[in-house]
Amino acid sequence: MLISTAYAMGAAGGQAGQAGGLAGFLPIIILFAIFYFLLIRPQQKKAKEHKAMIDNLKKGNRVVTSGGIFGTIVSMDDTTLGLEIAEKVKIKVARANIAALISDNEAATKPKENN
Repeated sequence: MLISTAYAMGAAGGQAGQAGGLAGFLPIIILFAIFYFLLIRPQQKKAKEHKAMIDNLKKGNRVVTSGGIFGTIVSMDDTTLGLEIAEKVKIKVARANIAALISDNEAATKPKENN
């Protein structure tokens, strides 16, 4: 008789635990939704904009690399860009390392160096 009583109590407790388990996932789902809208989605948008900027680069554009090097694009390949960083000084960088495109307005307001 003791065993049948324990079995009956276990069955009732198991059904109540299933309903509580579904409600237990609700905070995790809400937390994931918050992370998606605050972290994942803006990062995907920024990555998409960066890819579009890299795809639209052309010779003569002034750019800044992720290392902070300013230069003008003089040659292009599928994966690399040739930048002229000073007169007759050219380097090659990976396309993915281009951080920003410098507009003509930004270049005009930059102070000239006295060499």
